[in-house]
Amino acid sequence: MSPGSGSRPRRNTAFFLCEPKGGVFCQRRRETTAWAFLLLLTSLRASAQSPELATNNITWTSPSRNAAESMPCGGGDIGLNVWSENGDVLFYAARSGTFDENNSLLKLGRVRLRLTPNPFEPGSSFTQTLNLQTGDVTLTGAKGPLKAQVHIWVDVFRPVVHVEVSSNQKLSAEARYESWRHQDRVLKGKENNQNSYKWAPQGEVRTRHDSIAFRSGTVEFVHQNRPVTVFDVTVRQQGLEAVKSQLFNPLQNLVFGGVLTGENMQSAGTTEGEYQRTPFRAYALRSHSAARSHSLTLALHTSHTPSLPQWQQELQQTLRAAQHNPKAARQQTLTWWRSFWQRSFIHVQPGKSAPNSAEWQAGRNYQLMRYLLGCNALSQWPTKFNGGLFTYDPALTDSTLKFTPDFRNWGGGTHTAQNQRLVYWPLLKSGDVALMQPQFDFYLRILRNAELRSQTYWNHPGACFTEQLENFGLPNPAEYNWKRPAEFDKGLEYNAWLEYEWDTVLEFCLMMLDAQQYAAQDVRPYLRFIESCLTFFDQHYQQLARQRGAKSLDGEGHLVLYPGSGAETYKMAYNSTATISGLRTVLTRLLALPPQVGTAEQRRTWTALLGRIPDISFRETDGHKMLAPAKSWERVNNVESPQLYPVFPWGLYGIGKPDLETARNTYRYDPDVQKFRSHIGWKQHNIFAARLGLTDEAAALTVQKLQDSGRRFPAFWGPGYDWAPDHNWGGAGMIGLQEMLLQTHERKIYLLPAWPKSWDVHFKLHAPYQTTVECTVKDGKVQNLKVTPESRRADVAVLLQ
Repeated sequence: MSPGSGSRPRRNTAFFLCEPKGGVFCQRRRETTAWAFLLLLTSLRASAQSPELATNNITWTSPSRNAAESMPCGGGDIGLNVWSENGDVLFYAARSGTFDENNSLLKLGRVRLRLTPNPFEPGSSFTQTLNLQTGDVTLTGAKGPLKAQVHIWVDVFRPVVHVEVSSNQKLSAEARYESWRHQDRVLKGKENNQNSYKWAPQGEVRTRHDSIAFRSGTVEFVHQNRPVTVFDVTVRQQGLEAVKSQLFNPLQNLVFGGVLTGENMQSAGTTEGEYQRTPFRAYALRSHSAARSHSLTLALHTSHTPSLPQWQQELQQTLRAAQHNPKAARQQTLTWWRSFWQRSFIHVQPGKSAPNSAEWQAGRNYQLMRYLLGCNALSQWPTKFNGGLFTYDPALTDSTLKFTPDFRNWGGGTHTAQNQRLVYWPLLKSGDVALMQPQFDFYLRILRNAELRSQTYWNHPGACFTEQLENFGLPNPAEYNWKRPAEFDKGLEYNAWLEYEWDTVLEFCLMMLDAQQYAAQDVRPYLRFIESCLTFFDQHYQQLARQRGAKSLDGEGHLVLYPGSGAETYKMAYNSTATISGLRTVLTRLLALPPQVGTAEQRRTWTALLGRIPDISFRETDGHKMLAPAKSWERVNNVESPQLYPVFPWGLYGIGKPDLETARNTYRYDPDVQKFRSHIGWKQHNIFAARLGLTDEAAALTVQKLQDSGRRFPAFWGPGYDWAPDHNWGGAGMIGLQEMLLQTHERKIYLLPAWPKSWDVHFKLHAPYQTTVECTVKDGKVQNLKVTPESRRADVAVLLQ
């Protein structure tokens, strides 16, 4: 299957190591020509990319002070933080799915490269560049006549990191694998926020040590989960032991790690050190002799196996197989990134690229955020909202946190739905539906667990997904709460923010339906999931009504959605507007599927349930009719604006839709919306403004969202309400910029519905029915418009005022 074709090849559980080998040239000739060849390759990479995309590359001309000034590099499901500090080249390696016994998402170590003589020592000429077109990072150093490059790239289709060194003089190279998990670490206080215990550890919590050793001139490192994990603790806490054998458990028998190896390198012993207040042990590899080129490879392997020798055998098999055609592997990766950037783009003020221009920054940082998401394209696990693959030492985000690089706030295996959704919504218009697969698969894997919750606690069908959701489909144990009243409903989180907050899953149902509409992805594998989510609301709220009285529906034959929740904000809500909008939209979209999707019986069921969904409530302030958060509620607990969820994500109000003024009134006059309005973190007021055609407000808030982060890498926002880099901050910024440029309703495409005339732009975005729109706006006029297929041009309405 050809890379970049839109299909999504799965990574095998056995992964590959690729190192360049001999060929027809002898070693001496390779050394002689390596430097010139690398310069030529760099030139070819630069000339091959789009001139507009090239202006979005990031180049630094001085080394970094620490890991907070690192640069992202990645591919497939691997993320690196790359930087140069005190003459060394370093990177952190992270990979999706490396969950330990406590559900921390562990990094896979730090690699440090030192060259002698050293072209990167203080006072040298220095550059470091992230080349978006090729997805790689290159560091160049020069000290007098000595010049060298370190080229770092990740194989998109195999979990392998390549480090290629080339110089104009012979150098010696030493690579160190540095681990802070060479011994057990007891986690205390806030450090448990990196795992599923959070503020409520049950006894002593330890991060268990990895097994690290020299093997045949390589450094092998591995973490093997112990038999008892936080999964077992959670099942016992939540009274599910009777069905435990039926529950999906991603932590059981999980083994992950890898190997660092270098061509012509040998083991050189261990040393101890400390970085950012965290002790580590370094395992060194050193070159046999000085040379003009050196090659390092970090190969990663993850599998579920009860046997460590079996894991090691699998790794050795892949090492032996890795010699096959490394050039082809590099070409496949280059082809994938080229296709990725050709699928879509947004270049704001493209002819006026200026780092100090807020509008230009917004377009550039949109591209950078999309790159961060692209680095987890082929994963088995979703991109985490609280840092993704690119977290670094926590003391560099908060100086009071003397923790290891494994730390991230709000958990590693915990997936907060309200945050995760903002990472994945922009992938529809960017044409990256294939990148949504890890999030969809996440829900399919835990569907049975969510259904078992409903059956066990309430004896009715349907999948109950809570807001703070573990990677095994149960509520986070700290949020579920250990100090619960004995008589409290075991199916509920005993938590003022999260109780009855279980409607966000409907957004992922809609994403699955949108994937069908945008990219013709087959929706049938998701129908059971979507139906089970809907069934829960129908069955559960009828059951609650029967417990209160004789009738299961209200006087109009509608569900009584009480108690409910308007996001985490409007608590103990009666008929939450967000929940009603979600149920109504998902059911309407199911019924709009092609007639061959779903049986006649299924369609009768969907139609009947749609008839039981109540109407949205309204309220009035100073004569302005507005959307209400719910029919009633008992308290306000957070700072979200779910009264505008009918605008986004549910699309019941907006450009080209009825009663636009009511939604605009809600944005302008609702006192809570006014009070909560912000661009920070997961706030989405920029998206609301764009969908309502409020150009000035949308532009101002989206620019604030996508302005440079204040960190050296412009798209490392945060921590906001979560952690750095804050991916739901960046995702919300991406969505807002997309909605300013293109919105849709049924078959209609509204172009530039909230775009300032003074901003030039060149963009390519995707629309429903397998449509792409490429447009250039210059000096307030549309100068070029390309719609594919051409038959869809008649559906386009240009709204630029």
